[in-house]
Amino acid sequence: MTTEHGGPATTPSQTVGPFFALPGGLPWPDGPEVVGPDTEDAFLLRGRLLDGAGEPVPDGLVEMWQADEHGRFAHPDDPRGSSTSARGFGRCATGSDGEFWFRTVRPGALPTPEGEWEAPHIDVTVLARGLLDRVVTRIYFPDEEEANAADPVLSTVDQQRRGTLIAGVEDGAFRFDIRLQGTGETVFFAV
Repeated sequence: MTTEHGGPATTPSQTVGPFFALPGGLPWPDGPEVVGPDTEDAFLLRGRLLDGAGEPVPDGLVEMWQADEHGRFAHPDDPRGSSTSARGFGRCATGSDGEFWFRTVRPGALPTPEGEWEAPHIDVTVLARGLLDRVVTRIYFPDEEEANAADPVLSTVDQQRRGTLIAGVEDGAFRFDIRLQGTGETVFFAV
């Protein structure tokens, strides 16, 4: 196709898909239930996915994975093996208000190959319109000040931006909003 001046025509702008709120969009059988509601010490983690203007992203997908309470993963690459029945994985599509939630348990600290310890945290992947690739971040807990201060990953983040990785407490649950761009943008990691 060419324009009246003989040059190539541009294609109209399009929002990058896929759109996860549509039926059949990357289903996960247990959805956001990483552990069952009767699991001892289970808690809710709630948040909103927001764009650069602070508006909700209603068609995003938030995944989380984590170690169990003893710092072990339910995955064959962890030679220590998980000591609980927790799957350590959940997936939640965002609602019309950008809200997502997970029911989970607090993970334990993780040993590093260098002999250090990572503070208890939850790993998060976000997929949404306009993103050509996933973005990855972490959620740390607000009452783990000493462990957070010694965490070898968190300590690489500029002091002014570390707060974007620490959950808050709201109505008996943890709260973690994810800002994709702009003022207060959540820190994302290259993986």
